[in-house]
Amino acid sequence: MSDIDIRVTGRAGRITLNRPDALNAATWAMITAVEEALDRWRDDDAVALVVIDAAGDRAFCAGGDIADLYETGRAGDFAYGQRFWADEYRLNNKIFSYPKPVVSFLQGFTMGGGVGLGCHGSHRVVGESSRIAMPECGIGLVPDVGGTLMLALAPGRLGEYLGLTAARMAAADAIYAGFADVFVPQERWPELIAALERDGDVAAVETAATGVAPGALQGLQEQIDACFAGEALGDILTDLRGTDSDFARDTLKAMGRNSPLSMACTVEMLHRLRGPSLSMERALELEYRFTARAMEHGDFLEGIRAAIIDKDRAPKWQYADADVPLTAVAKMLQPLKTQLTLEGKRMARIGFIGLGNMGAPMAQNLAAAGHTVVGFDVAGTTAKGAEMAESAQAAVTGADIVITMLPNGQILRDVAADILPKMAAGATLIDCSTVDVDSARSVAADATARGIGFVDAPVSGGIGGAAGGTLTFMAGGTAKDFATASPLFEIMGQKAVHCGEAGAGQAAKICNNMILGATMIATCEAFALADKLGLDRQKMFDVASTSSGYSWSMNAYCPAPGVGPQSPADNDYTPGFAAELMLKDLGLSQQAAEAVDADTPMGARALELYRQFVEDEDGKGRDFSAMLPRFVARGRG
Repeated sequence: MSDIDIRVTGRAGRITLNRPDALNAATWAMITAVEEALDRWRDDDAVALVVIDAAGDRAFCAGGDIADLYETGRAGDFAYGQRFWADEYRLNNKIFSYPKPVVSFLQGFTMGGGVGLGCHGSHRVVGESSRIAMPECGIGLVPDVGGTLMLALAPGRLGEYLGLTAARMAAADAIYAGFADVFVPQERWPELIAALERDGDVAAVETAATGVAPGALQGLQEQIDACFAGEALGDILTDLRGTDSDFARDTLKAMGRNSPLSMACTVEMLHRLRGPSLSMERALELEYRFTARAMEHGDFLEGIRAAIIDKDRAPKWQYADADVPLTAVAKMLQPLKTQLTLEGKRMARIGFIGLGNMGAPMAQNLAAAGHTVVGFDVAGTTAKGAEMAESAQAAVTGADIVITMLPNGQILRDVAADILPKMAAGATLIDCSTVDVDSARSVAADATARGIGFVDAPVSGGIGGAAGGTLTFMAGGTAKDFATASPLFEIMGQKAVHCGEAGAGQAAKICNNMILGATMIATCEAFALADKLGLDRQKMFDVASTSSGYSWSMNAYCPAPGVGPQSPADNDYTPGFAAELMLKDLGLSQQAAEAVDADTPMGARALELYRQFVEDEDGKGRDFSAMLPRFVARGRG
């Protein structure tokens, strides 16, 4: 008996999963067979719709068959799993975007890989026995097969709750969360399927649907939103531990079974996905970044060992104390050398001007994603995977997109004057430099006059963010040009915010960095004062990082060595963001403030202190957080 039954019955393409004794767990061969069937039926006029169901009462599909993944991973063959996930995700994307109706009948357990098969079609039917969940964090993975798309779209912070707890959804909950569409009593499923086969009319699904009483999740929404609003796993755990309720205690117990690394990455993935860049392609690409590394660098093999092989239910997770460094999350989610390729994905020709400490890794990530990158830098520097041109004009000739990463506004103006005449009408120039607002707007006007799109998109995240693909882009330009640039932002970074018309990105960057410069100074002053008062630095961090002293400078980039997440302070202040770059940005903020008559006394004082630190002291070539030893030394003097 075959593991899957594929046939055409009447007007319907029929797919029946047929491994009831294994809860219809999907094998690689089953995934391949489903994809081949969908490809055949796509342009077959005799097939009006596709019906996917499963044999047995216990499960539609309880996940992927992971035995081979475990064995190959234990043997050091990580490529096997990468190929499996790539094929599975390609199928998930095909189901999601299929041009004909896809109707799935989800009885019993629908989990993990079963969600990818059953929850991306156009009409998802649930019944009395339906139980849908994303339990991947329990085996050292993250919600995948496109599941992060649905989690990101779920109401409020329900996505975080479902992804981190593996909570099982009955029919009403699945409809509420967006994993299913309609409830039809299971005794009526054979009749409904027969009608779909006979008439090929998907309207029969809505006709058969009946109402269902609200489930538990809707009543828990307020508590879920309150406890899962944090920016990182640690914030969520802090909120749950500080909440005296049965809900919080039960939730902490459920999360305590799961891989902390997987949960931390799940939170980060959902936060990156929410917003205008949300798409199935983006979700699958992020998932693949994790799963491609899951065997070698994650907890997947240990999770399978504890749950399936030894069945001791005692996995030895990384970061068992749930204190997951931001660097560990960034490592699991950074772009891959070989990106996931989905059907219909268009690769661009990109000219990249300025291959310095920031530009080179950004260009490398674009090339690794499959784009053709042609680079140029006056210093002769290169980027791995990029072709090198002899001039800026040569680099941009024939390019769909041109990206610049340059030192200042005047150089941007000069480069734009050189390359814009060589760019084709309809191409787009994306400037990722940090420059003055007037220069950005001047170049935007010149580009527009030539029929060329323009986006000013300065970045935040430093050299580490450029290398790891975790930058934040602050973008200015038209909505159309921002949409053109967004797929590239998704490769090079974790977030892109459309701030307004041309120049708005630069305005946001200099305002943001004025805050950063001032708060870093305040943070360094506080640690220096704590030293003088005899307060232990770790105790100082423990208080400030969880109370009103919370800030990015304190919590994510702590200037005190050995305290908080790893930062440049732990590497003798080797620059992640150099003090002279902070000086430049503060200078731009004060230049802009003067131009519009804005009162910024803290920004002005921060500029003065960084100018003294860089030009008169030992700050040049050091990280901007090296203000701490500066204040400590001056205090002792």
